[in-house]
Amino acid sequence: MERNRTALVLGATGGIGGGIASALLRHGWRVRGMVRDIAKLTPASPAGIEWINGDAMRRDDVVRAAQGVSVIVHAVNPAGYRNWDTLVLPMIDNTIAAARTAGARVVLPGTIYNFDPAATPVIGEDSLQRPKSRKGLIRVALEERLRQAAPEVPALILRAGDYFGPGARSSWFAQAMVSPGKPLRRIVDPARGPGHSWAYLPDLAETFARLLDAPERLRSFEVLQFEGVCDHDGRQMVDAIRRAAGRPLRVFAFPWWLIRIAGLFGGFPREAAEIAPYWRHPVRLDNARLEALLGAEPGTPLDVAVTETLMALGCLDRPARLLIPQAA
Repeated sequence: MERNRTALVLGATGGIGGGIASALLRHGWRVRGMVRDIAKLTPASPAGIEWINGDAMRRDDVVRAAQGVSVIVHAVNPAGYRNWDTLVLPMIDNTIAAARTAGARVVLPGTIYNFDPAATPVIGEDSLQRPKSRKGLIRVALEERLRQAAPEVPALILRAGDYFGPGARSSWFAQAMVSPGKPLRRIVDPARGPGHSWAYLPDLAETFARLLDAPERLRSFEVLQFEGVCDHDGRQMVDAIRRAAGRPLRVFAFPWWLIRIAGLFGGFPREAAEIAPYWRHPVRLDNARLEALLGAEPGTPLDVAVTETLMALGCLDRPARLLIPQAA
């Protein structure tokens, strides 16, 4: 019997959702995307997706959109970091209900916010989840919903560090370290200590697609870690940006003190202040189980990945000559 290779991607207009959708399309999947208003789609939206009107907060919409799919990618988040406490869990409940009806697997891009970075320097599939932030507590509850639904509703969680890359617009790289649409003049460095974990979005999306190409190898509740770029001393990303620019750039410290003050009023500053410990304490993701399934983790050389990211953000007209990769 031919395998059903149709996926519904919730959040396909976002960075990680769009990246996964594009990777699945390259792998020969049929991809469906649900948006609140198809008329508002832009030319930048991933091509080749079958778009359906619907709202992730309305269960009937999600169930209808999921008819006939074998995978539901849950990559939808509340806009602007607002209303996490009232929106995140109802949305995953709707996705689980739709997956149960369709007989589909739920796929979730996981985060490191489920853990206390001071106590968990290496995150594996069995690491104890003791988050310190409100967002982290909600992420733990979200994943527990998936655990409880398995094996009736199988799930795949692939955890990764901070995103960067073409399409990763809502990221620390794009929103803090550089200024999109402007030539590189300086770097703002959020690091407050040694080390940080990054995930190059095209590599992460490719990993999702490869895993879903062989679902028979996955457990009914599979939790994997994507190691990505482990900036072991907190200087690798800054130095790669400098090499991409091809000239010296001044580095300024991120104003965490200002974020803490602004966080008293809620919104994004409050969320940012709560995740400051992840920039102080290095965390590495143990990808042993992932490599057992796939072999080597997809990995673009850092200089190439950073150059492509900066070009996509409009910060470079062309890559520095020294970064042009040589043919293998």
